[in-house]
Amino acid sequence: MIGRSGRALIAFDGPDAAGKTMLAHRLADVLSRPTLRVSIDGFHNPRQVRIARGMDSPHGYYYDSFNHAALEEHLLKPFSRGDEAVRTRVFDLHADAPIESDPVLVPPHCTLLLDGVFLLRPELRHWWNLSVYLHVPEEVTIARAKVRDAGIFGSPEAVEARYEARYLPGQALYRQEAKPQHAAHIVLDNSDHNHPVVLKWDVAV
Repeated sequence: MIGRSGRALIAFDGPDAAGKTMLAHRLADVLSRPTLRVSIDGFHNPRQVRIARGMDSPHGYYYDSFNHAALEEHLLKPFSRGDEAVRTRVFDLHADAPIESDPVLVPPHCTLLLDGVFLLRPELRHWWNLSVYLHVPEEVTIARAKVRDAGIFGSPEAVEARYEARYLPGQALYRQEAKPQHAAHIVLDNSDHNHPVVLKWDVAV
């Protein structure tokens, strides 16, 4: 699982509110080697790019949300080749503006734990030494999002409307085009955070 540089890159993919961040944090707590925790949220595109196809566009969500070129240039490439420092954020979503974040020092033997949506799209999947896809039913996504995102969208009803229009169809488009569950090394049903069920385990032990 460890690359030639002595580092490993692990991706935690899955739909919104699947529990990706929580699982990545849990793994960071138990790994015996140094870890670097990063979220794809630090690599968003500007709002005008994200909503160019429309506020409720599933295609806009899948195709336009993130700056993958910046993700590769500032994080994935330097980390995988063993650079001493990487950038973990280049964009502030709330301010809708680029940021000049200070590089983060990385020890020689380190594991990158990156969580986010759409990480198993074809142009990214070759980066991962290990990839984990979290499956949750759409009704679970909606229920969790109503709690997590009500403050962002204004009400649970507004959350449900946005998810039904943009996020759930965007994830369906992703599954149809990229087939992330097929590409992932590990697939877990994470409907219960405390009792995930293994659906696929394609990892040599």
